[in-house]
Amino acid sequence: MRVQLTETVLRDANQSLMATRLPYADFEEILSTMDKAGYYSVECWGGATFDSCLRYLNEDPWERLRGIREHMPNTKLQMLLRGQNLLGYNHYHDDVVEKFVELSIKNGIDILRIFDALNDFRNIKTALEATKKYATANTVASGCISYTQSPVHTVAKYVEMCKELKAMGFDTICLKDMAGTMSPWEAENLIKGIKDAVGDMPLILHTHCTTGMAYQTVTKAVESGIDVIDTATSCFSNGTSQPATETMYYALSQYGIDTGLNEKVLNKVNDFFKPVKQKYIDDGTLNPKSMGTDAQALVYKVPGGMLSNMIANLTDMDAMDKFDEALAEIPAVRKDMGYPPLVTPLSQMVGNQAVTNVLMGERYKMISNEVKNYFKGQYGIAPAPVDKELESRILAEADMKAPVDCRIEDAKRTGEDFAKAKEALGELARSEEDVMSYICFPKQAQDYFEARKAKEERSCKYTMEAVEE
Repeated sequence: MRVQLTETVLRDANQSLMATRLPYADFEEILSTMDKAGYYSVECWGGATFDSCLRYLNEDPWERLRGIREHMPNTKLQMLLRGQNLLGYNHYHDDVVEKFVELSIKNGIDILRIFDALNDFRNIKTALEATKKYATANTVASGCISYTQSPVHTVAKYVEMCKELKAMGFDTICLKDMAGTMSPWEAENLIKGIKDAVGDMPLILHTHCTTGMAYQTVTKAVESGIDVIDTATSCFSNGTSQPATETMYYALSQYGIDTGLNEKVLNKVNDFFKPVKQKYIDDGTLNPKSMGTDAQALVYKVPGGMLSNMIANLTDMDAMDKFDEALAEIPAVRKDMGYPPLVTPLSQMVGNQAVTNVLMGERYKMISNEVKNYFKGQYGIAPAPVDKELESRILAEADMKAPVDCRIEDAKRTGEDFAKAKEALGELARSEEDVMSYICFPKQAQDYFEARKAKEERSCKYTMEAVEE
């Protein structure tokens, strides 16, 4: 029997524990060692990394990816892609989605794990087609299901979703349990049902330790036929992160299960990251709340990245005393919105609205534009009926009679987004990647490009002065 492991420390582990604040310089040195570990893949890009690079780390996310690729030529590099949302918070036109996928593969991505926050698979179709169009020999299109529990999310429903992903042409299927709420019992029934439905198509489980169930759930998933599990090097594991890579390697080895991993390399990787983690504990970037277990997440369904961002935002506003109250408001907002899975961008939308409701002292006194757009239908079909009173209020303000049935059509392949971005950037844009960064995050990208130009001009000035002296 063989079960392979995806290492998440370069993306979801640090995103979940410390809001994606891990700069490239802090892990470049260990990349060539990680390349020898024997991982199924290393998740290193996508998710919130793109935004965080531009907004907080003063990095070009494309350069980050190329650097990882250069140091890890023998390992499949993996990204998380939000379908029609790409890595931002809006739906983009099909030509933008296609170009982003093309550039991602060109710059080093092998596995594209593609999902839609509402499991509205119309919104991942273009990304899948682009992945197949620009695929290399190593490219894998992984269809991803955002897992959650609610009155409308059943085993039968998830099995039908997997059948649909297989029919669409995906190479693998991933169950993304972003809040760590999947129980061992649910894992067994779900995975056996899916395996019966899709045959030998590889099945992947992504979960978090937030509720304390992950190790039991992953073990039961292995017994039930899972092919790949997501784990994090042990010092960046647990809490709101994934189960520990070394721990799962050890446990699986005792069962005689082949993982293909090199134990000595795994230990070197963890030893490298120990002082990195401690640095961020010491400076407050890694909040102890993210490292603990909170079984209340079984009620709130809050994923790790959402929790760490919520902590960071409340800390910035000097309002951590409202944390428990805001957490308790999340299930109510989620119910009002028709039980969407709490995954980006829906997790941020629900979380921010819950915080706003609490801070304002009145529910929906202020409603974010993103939540308004959700009720207008601009993110897709809600899993269950939304709160009708709230929907009516939002639609009336927008002078709409009913929500739109959202799907950005192929007719939107006009090139208009690229033309506008190039014009706005002017000489600041040096590549297609720069233009794409601007389309996804206009302000953050422009700020980065202006800072890049200013830094180079200062460097040139100092060099000329040195020559003249």
